[in-house]
Amino acid sequence: MSGRDVVASPVLVGRDELLALAGRRLEQAAAGHGHLLFVAGEAGIGKSRLLGSVSRSAERLGFSVLRATAFPGDQQDSGGVLLDLAGDLRRAGDDAARSAGAVLAERLREPQRREGDRHRRRRLLVQDLSDALTDLDDVPRLIVLEDLHWADQLSLEVVAHLATRLPGRACLMLGAYRSDELYPRTAMRDWRSRLLSGRLAEEVRLPRMTAAQTATLASAVLGRPAPAQVVAAIHDRSDGIPLHIEELLAAATDEATGVVREPDLRHVPDTLADAVLARAAALPDDVRAMASAAAVIGRSFDVDLLADVTAADAETVDRCLRELRSVYLVRTGAGPAGFDFRHALIRDALYDDVPLPRRRLLHERVAEAAVRRGYPDAFVSAHYDQAGMSEPAYRHARAAARAAATISAHREALELDRRALRNAPADVAPAELADLLAALAGEAAAVDDNDSACEAFERAHDLRRADGDLVGAAALVAPLVSVTHLLGESLPLRVRRLQSALDSIEGLPDAEPVRAGLLSGLAAAYMLDRRLEESIRYGELSRALVQGSSHGSGGERAADLNTAATLGSVLLFTGQLDAGHALLEESITRAVQGHEEAEAGRGYRMLGTSASVLVEYERAAGWLRRGIDYADAVELWNHRSYMSAHLAHVHWARGEWAEAEQTAEHALADGRGGITTRITALYVLGYVQLGRGELDAADDLLAQALQLGESMAELQRISPPLWGLAQSAALRGDHARAVELCERGYALSREVADAAYLFPFLVTGVRAHLSSDGSGGLARDWFGQVRDALVARSIPGTLPAVDHARGLLELDSGDLTAADASLTDAAAAWGALGRFWEGSWAVLDQATAAVLGRRPAQAVALAEQVRASAGPVAARPLLDAAGAVLEQARPKAATTRWHPLSEREFEVAALVAEGLTNRQIAERLFLSPRTVSAHVEHILSKLGAARRAEIAAWASRRPAEG
Repeated sequence: MSGRDVVASPVLVGRDELLALAGRRLEQAAAGHGHLLFVAGEAGIGKSRLLGSVSRSAERLGFSVLRATAFPGDQQDSGGVLLDLAGDLRRAGDDAARSAGAVLAERLREPQRREGDRHRRRRLLVQDLSDALTDLDDVPRLIVLEDLHWADQLSLEVVAHLATRLPGRACLMLGAYRSDELYPRTAMRDWRSRLLSGRLAEEVRLPRMTAAQTATLASAVLGRPAPAQVVAAIHDRSDGIPLHIEELLAAATDEATGVVREPDLRHVPDTLADAVLARAAALPDDVRAMASAAAVIGRSFDVDLLADVTAADAETVDRCLRELRSVYLVRTGAGPAGFDFRHALIRDALYDDVPLPRRRLLHERVAEAAVRRGYPDAFVSAHYDQAGMSEPAYRHARAAARAAATISAHREALELDRRALRNAPADVAPAELADLLAALAGEAAAVDDNDSACEAFERAHDLRRADGDLVGAAALVAPLVSVTHLLGESLPLRVRRLQSALDSIEGLPDAEPVRAGLLSGLAAAYMLDRRLEESIRYGELSRALVQGSSHGSGGERAADLNTAATLGSVLLFTGQLDAGHALLEESITRAVQGHEEAEAGRGYRMLGTSASVLVEYERAAGWLRRGIDYADAVELWNHRSYMSAHLAHVHWARGEWAEAEQTAEHALADGRGGITTRITALYVLGYVQLGRGELDAADDLLAQALQLGESMAELQRISPPLWGLAQSAALRGDHARAVELCERGYALSREVADAAYLFPFLVTGVRAHLSSDGSGGLARDWFGQVRDALVARSIPGTLPAVDHARGLLELDSGDLTAADASLTDAAAAWGALGRFWEGSWAVLDQATAAVLGRRPAQAVALAEQVRASAGPVAARPLLDAAGAVLEQARPKAATTRWHPLSEREFEVAALVAEGLTNRQIAERLFLSPRTVSAHVEHILSKLGAARRAEIAAWASRRPAEG
């Protein structure tokens, strides 16, 4: 989508109730109970789209749809809307309509020759025009009248007269108008009131979009989820008006790449700007000046502040505001003296029209008046900034940023810090500038703007070192390394940064809190690479420093909490689940109670995502959701996005693939700067496509994730997409490739004695080895080495893989009793853990054992169990495998009924005989349309037929079952 071209939403969002009401009125009109329904709303709210949708519904119901539109200037012409309607009637497809159109046009154009006074002539004209329009009862009619706010008096009188006749007619009349243009003395204003109060019409008002509806509309336009922060900015700027949402979305979309960024806060759609300025141009000079001053103050403004800025008396201010309200530019706001512009873009259009020199003067007046009145620092700093007064802008922005940070308003704090940096005096002390950059970096990291955070941390670090503050410089390295990790920096480089900082403060006084933080950072870095022994060593060194300290500074508390979270995660991955959970939960509780937000967010992240990896899906879902809510509340966007990506992984593992896809796509859209979020979301989406049998799409997503993971050189980023690619190769029948990828996964895990990321490779590798090695020897060797690694850690969620793989080997060797026992245990364990993919395959493996053991009824029951669970998520590999088992399990005698076809081909043939399309057959049998097409080709070939009709004829001649 071009950054300049506006694309309308392909769906109508948030209008279901109104469409349902219109549907009921159409049904009533079809039964001879006509009605007049007004559709009201401000410009851009979607009236025309709603009317278009209703019109299409009416046409499907057999209505003849007639349309007419009023235009600017029609109020000075007599019968403008009726003339437009007459033209549509004459173009209609039936004689009655064409005749009515001709009569209507002729009557409107003929000179007024009737006798009597003017009032009588007018009444007769209205009567004649109404008669022409009501003599149309041969078919149901929908008459759509748009932009009635511009309609002339005669047209309105005729519509009012028609309204009295509609209850006995098969006609629904829809009249749309802009509610924000019913100015005083507008012809329609009193006319509408009379019809509504006389119960001759009803009215519906189109509301603005909610934030959730804005997200839905934006995603519909883009064809993918829109980033949450972009949606929030667009909703705030557009006030939920659909046309402006679409225009802002177009402006926020990069023309070349299609990437959606946060919209320019100064962008005003031309459609709105022109309308607002035209409305303002008709106002008296003093009212326009008052509107300009109010626009400079902001979206909302206080009457007393406005009076102070304009030096106007209370009576003048009141008169001007009444005038601005009457033309729908402003409205009463919160508080007894508060006013708002009707929406943000109206304010911005008026603001942009103020000449720059006057705008700066007004900003200065606003800032000075605001200081006198005790307005917040953020408000004052913004106006000094716009006035070009750097020193007070800097001072107030710094104070406001600190206040915003204390209440977790990280996005606001970031913007305020940037404002302060922009206005920083040339002679600001290096230490003060370094403090500002460090604060800015922390806020940027909180909102997931990692590039900005990295740049600011490095500038602050260099300033402190140059100023001789080595301890202060070293204190910035641990948070800097957290950011560089999210940007994909390798472990050796991060370790080098941390070790260099430790060396730089060796022997310096008062450095213990910083040393504790750096050691905690090293523990975290090694933990992320799953080098657990190194992580434990550095974590224990950090805790020893903290526990031996006498001052208990904020830095030491943060280091202690971070180390606790790191060590808790290490305990989990070494198989000490109870101890790990206890340590993590305790660290989260302490961090939340102590208002240590970054540490609490990290604790939630570590616990929830670790549980996701360790096949503790119930625990993972609970902690991830709590963590996401917490991160939302305190604006920790990177933590939120990463936890959302892992929640998508939990959904996939549980077989909730639609939820997994939606959650991963949103995480991918929202994860602005976090490579870890991107990797996780990509491989989850790859898993979903893999499960659906879309192997090309799966391989593309998994390859992207693997490439990013390899750039980080971390096991937890590389192993998951690697397993997905191995599973895809196995499903394709490329068993040699599957073996190669599994061997690579094992080698990576062996380096760090990992089991958590290794376990999926065990079953995939055994299958691939058995398929490529007829003797089974390599499969047994593979089983032995991977089994030993899993048993060494004994993480409960990984151990069902051992029973599963053992069962496959026993099945291959012909020991059906042992195979059945192992596979039954594996299926039960996978099911208890909620692992859908392996659990379904284990049940199918049980079914295969039942076929080989000549227990067809059991085999059929197990295969049908898998079909029942795999069908709703369209897991085609599972469905195809279940179908193959069913063909083997069902009695061969039954095949005489469908000879020469297979049982599955006969099912397809029977549905062809019912007249179903390939897509409908696919949905009925849980197959892909491509598979059904192949079956149809095979059927035609086996029957020697050329057309589907011949298949249907053959199927109809088959004997009934039984």
